[in-house]
This record gives sequence, structure tokens and C-alpha cells, in this order.
Amino acid sequence: MLERRKLLALIDNAFTAGARKKLACTEAGISLRTYQRWTTKDALMVGDKRPVADRPEPKNKLTQAERESILEICNSAEYASLPPSQIVPSLLDDGVYIASLSTFYRTLKQVGQLSTHA
Repeated sequence: MLERRKLLALIDNAFTAGARKKLACTEAGISLRTYQRWTTKDALMVGDKRPVADRPEPKNKLTQAERESILEICNSAEYASLPPSQIVPSLLDDGVYIASLSTFYRTLKQVGQLSTHA
């Protein structure tokens, strides 16, 4: 936050001295668009809005039932000794699609069932 204030002050000083805002921003190592996001129309500094941004859940997010289905399949006797890279193609051969290979890996990692060593 302090660094941002210093950059904005330097850019504003350069602008008041006659420099173009875009060139002043370039010299400061930021884009003009970043400068615009960091300030209001009154040239007041605006805080970082990312922590309070509205982030709706993705429409394609797995349901709890789908996650449980992945875990159930991966822990079944038939697939327990196989990695997802063999489980998913095997399911596809049987005409069953639950989720992508990366989703299988991600789900197993989230519950601590993914072994990373060979």
C-alpha cells in the first residue's frame, strides 16, 4: 500500500510538471490502466478491491454427490490400486463419464488421497 502511494505521488508530480500520464506510468513500471484502477476521478487512492470482489461459484462446479462418486470409485476394490490416469480411461471404455482426469486428481488431492511419490 505504501509503495502504491509513492508511485501515485511520483506519477502525479510528473503529470503536474507537464509529463504525459501514460509515459509517467510507463516509467513507474505500471500501465495507465493500472493507474486508473488505483485512483478515483478525484485522484484519490483506492484500495485493493480483489479481497472484496464478488466471486460467484462456477456453474460447472462439482456437486458433493459427484465428489463422493469420484472418491467411491477411486477407493473401490477394482480401482484402489490404480492412479486416476488409468481409472478415467477405464471408465470411459465402459461408457461412464463422471469428471475429467484433472478433476479426479484435484478431488483426491483435496482429501489427501493423492500420493505424489513413485
